[in-house]
Amino acid sequence: MLIEPCPTDDLGLVLLLDLALKELITRYPDSSSTHAVDPATSFLAALDDGEAVGCIGLMPVVDGVGEIKRMFVLDSHRGRGIARRLMASVEAVARHRGATALRLATGTRQPEAVALYESLGYAATPPYGKYVQDPNALCYAKRLG
Repeated sequence: MLIEPCPTDDLGLVLLLDLALKELITRYPDSSSTHAVDPATSFLAALDDGEAVGCIGLMPVVDGVGEIKRMFVLDSHRGRGIARRLMASVEAVARHRGATALRLATGTRQPEAVALYESLGYAATPPYGKYVQDPNALCYAKRLG
């Protein structure tokens, strides 16, 4: 299993992001939230024998804070520690880019994501940005050491 930077036009990444969006729509069919990702977001992909099986995005670091977007692992590859490896890798990239903290948003219908983030030391924070008005949003942050 390799974790590598991935261009946004990579077909494997495009397919993963499409599946991630479909999962969000399935879990939150009543949501009016937009699911656009900032075009400046950079991505890492988890590759298994050259196939993209997971991804994670990092928005540009602003004032020492980076934001994680679109962490996703294929159903067929869940439970293998790939998400943890993606999170460790994105934290390392964020530190390299000058981040002193990371934040992210997940939702009330994603208990497995909540459990992962909390187990990695992310603490619940008040909603920020577009998530302030989203009743399903759960926001988390972590200081990077």
